[in-house]
Amino acid sequence: MGARGDAGSAATLRSLPAVHELAGALDAPHALAVAAARRAIDEQREAVRTGAAAPGDLLPRARALLAEMERESLRRVVNATGVILHTNLGRAPLAAAAREAMLRAAEGYSSLELDLESGERGSRHAHVEELLCELTGAEAAIVVNNGAGAVLLAAAALAGPGRGIVVARGQLVEIGGGFRIPEVIAQSGARLVEVGTTNRTRIADYVRALEAHDDIGAIMRVHQSNFRTVGFVEDVPVEALCELGVPVIDDVGSGWLASQPGTNLGEDEPALAGSVAAGAAIVCSSGDKLLGGPQAGLMIGRREAVAAARRHPLARALRIDKLSLAALEATLRLYRDPERAVADIPVLAMLTVDEDTLAERAAQLAAAIGEGASVTRAPGKVGGGALPLLELEGPVVALQGDPEPLARTLRHADPPVIARIHDGRVLLDPRTLTDEEVPLVARALDSR
Repeated sequence: MGARGDAGSAATLRSLPAVHELAGALDAPHALAVAAARRAIDEQREAVRTGAAAPGDLLPRARALLAEMERESLRRVVNATGVILHTNLGRAPLAAAAREAMLRAAEGYSSLELDLESGERGSRHAHVEELLCELTGAEAAIVVNNGAGAVLLAAAALAGPGRGIVVARGQLVEIGGGFRIPEVIAQSGARLVEVGTTNRTRIADYVRALEAHDDIGAIMRVHQSNFRTVGFVEDVPVEALCELGVPVIDDVGSGWLASQPGTNLGEDEPALAGSVAAGAAIVCSSGDKLLGGPQAGLMIGRREAVAAARRHPLARALRIDKLSLAALEATLRLYRDPERAVADIPVLAMLTVDEDTLAERAAQLAAAIGEGASVTRAPGKVGGGALPLLELEGPVVALQGDPEPLARTLRHADPPVIARIHDGRVLLDPRTLTDEEVPLVARALDSR
């Protein structure tokens, strides 16, 4: 750029409005208006310097930035991916009863740690312990903030500093976010004792480890939540482990209660009640996977083992908050009537929805979208580290057009619609949509 161009750019930069002038034209609190105005002016200044844009009216851009800054970051989205437990989207959507319970708990004060009968201090675990014991046959139960926290607390309470925890090599898994079982055990202060091989572990491997180490605090069994080892494999069932005379921590992952009619998952997911009946000292699971509740870490099992976890200092650091606790209690209450649970808990409803319902919803969605939408078939996933081999094939709506811009258009809608791209097409899966969300998806594509 020559001297004349430099002079023109300098003059243009000098003509930009002052921050306070532009902010004064925005209808917003002063600090927010100033921030939006400053960003708009900085953007324009950079565009002029690089020759990317000619100067223009900054007020529309400042208003757009203001709207962006005022918009909530954590937003409700419409899940059209077909992944039921989508970790990026918050995993399990809550039942209406759970949402209502959270609202009641958030309104004013609550009986979180107050025994209303005696007027003395109570335990937050009391709100769900009886329900968990009723539904699983456990002697005692507590709840922490998530599944990984439950495993950490169990390891710390039953083994702790310097003592060993025996784990099969094929179960030294990595869970979401890069957290690995060996690291969780290390953080508990316990020492990892590996047995067996990646694909085959026998009861004799555990026996030898117990004979070789006189300081074993527990055996940990970890369910392969997000993958499966198949072929030349061998494992030891929890029943056999519980006969070895050492407390067993059974991390079953998904929180499957196995009491839901019409949800035949076979042996793919270990049931909480099965591990309790086998004699595990503490059974750990998540609350926001197949249980269909809020983020939580369930710890159920023998009275003395659960009491040790309750007394451990980590229990306070990992404790569940009142809103999640309210949602969990409401979700567990639904399981007292298995048929109602399947109807009212969204995760179970999505797992058991019939083909005719999906086909009708897909047809309605395609008709609402109109040109460029057609019904085809594709598999969906449970997701969230549960049932990795299960494919839920069913009707989906495929969109014509460049998939990346289409997916971006959907994400920028209000509310955002999250789709998936498969074989070069955007797919909208009715399994993870409600009937009420169908028009929202269609409206998101109006600007195409």
